[in-house]
Amino acid sequence: MVNLPSIEGILLISGVLIIVAVLLSKASSRLGIPVLLFFLGLGMVSGSEGIGGIYFDDPWIAQFLGSIALAYILFSGGLDTKWSDVKPVVKPAITLATLGVLITALLLGYFVHLTLKIPLLESLLLGSIVSSTDAAAVFSILRNRDVRLQGKIEPLLEFESGSNDPMAVLLTIGLTGLITNGNQSAFELIPFFLIQMSLGIAIGLLSGKFFTWLINRLNLKIEGLYTVFSIAIVLLIFGLTNVINGNGFMAVYLAGVMMGNKNFIHKRTLRKFHDGLAWLMQILMFLTLGLLVFPSQVLPVTGMGLLISIFLILIARPISVMICLIKTKFNLREKAMISWVGLRGAVPIILATFPLLAGVKNADLIFNIVFFVVITSSLIQGTSLTVMSKWLRVQRTPQTRSTRTLPQDIELTSDGALTIFEVRAGAGACGQKIMDLDIPEEVLIVLIERDQAYIIPRGDMTILEGDRLHVLLYPDMYSKVDKIFCAS
Repeated sequence: MVNLPSIEGILLISGVLIIVAVLLSKASSRLGIPVLLFFLGLGMVSGSEGIGGIYFDDPWIAQFLGSIALAYILFSGGLDTKWSDVKPVVKPAITLATLGVLITALLLGYFVHLTLKIPLLESLLLGSIVSSTDAAAVFSILRNRDVRLQGKIEPLLEFESGSNDPMAVLLTIGLTGLITNGNQSAFELIPFFLIQMSLGIAIGLLSGKFFTWLINRLNLKIEGLYTVFSIAIVLLIFGLTNVINGNGFMAVYLAGVMMGNKNFIHKRTLRKFHDGLAWLMQILMFLTLGLLVFPSQVLPVTGMGLLISIFLILIARPISVMICLIKTKFNLREKAMISWVGLRGAVPIILATFPLLAGVKNADLIFNIVFFVVITSSLIQGTSLTVMSKWLRVQRTPQTRSTRTLPQDIELTSDGALTIFEVRAGAGACGQKIMDLDIPEEVLIVLIERDQAYIIPRGDMTILEGDRLHVLLYPDMYSKVDKIFCAS
């Protein structure tokens, strides 16, 4: 049930809550506390048991909004994923995202069954719900506090966080079906898993490639329509994949990865747009989930919730990481850090609405425990990531670059340079469209001199012999760019 004021009141409250949530993000970066905690807390304070007095008790709406929001968050994460960074760690990341999630779910589920005497299937369901990680919140803390992780730890966690949610979704849906349908066999989960994953992967890769091709050929006269089109792309991919029984979360993430590593018109604009949209979706999702929670129902489960959190953080996640990375080159300290970066986020709370809607016997208990586990995980792991990275000696300090914003969203850095290249006959770039050039993403063509006129470059513009290109780049990229524009 939802008990809300008039439409005008809803708009007023929504605007106030979003503004407050944005302002709270500054406190998150300063205190090193995951921003999701502030958003969830704001939702709880605004709820029926808080000062806001908004009564919200509709798991279906929460699940619907949460699923759509997560689709856009994953798509944005895919757009920002550099395949060159992720490629060396794809195998261990996929292992963590599948086998690691399964091991975590089994260990935690059996522990819950032994200690809390909850039926085994329901215990495994609880374990499955909290089995996936949310690295987005982790990196927001690390980057805001100027701390980065060395080696291949970050790419591994980045890809794992984007691809492990589908496995948790599959386990949650499958176990919910086993509990509510006594005639269903556990072995039926195997083909269910294979179909969901294979369709999700196939549709994600194919749609990412197709929509990249389509965007480059739309030639829309109104630039703002490209952002509208990209919104529709996510809805179409997510909806289509789910309609044919595939995994929509996997599909939208892989479509984002595919598009993010291809050149297309207005790529930078669309990436910035979806980054902002992803933040809006996170705020709306966490506020909604915060409203759905009744603090008076969470308090009674604090004891068992703390016990489960400690087992998850100190035993289940570390064992799954050690098993999955046993044949990799990650050393013990790096594995320990990867294990500690097992922050739980909004996905477990969204998944906890599935048993609520299905009428599972202990669904309310599971939901409240999951909510407490997410809060505990965020507080314990989220606030200690900086300390742990220093203690394990896996921290690296990023290069400090002073920046100032120029028109056209250009960022000029202190160690960057604006260089002029004259395109020669027979050069690789001659006759090529800008969006088809194989140049590093950090390289930016700022201006084109042609026939004594200055032209602002567009992705669909063709480079001609004799063009003088004003290019913003770092010195170490000069030789590669020179070969593209000048070598014949």
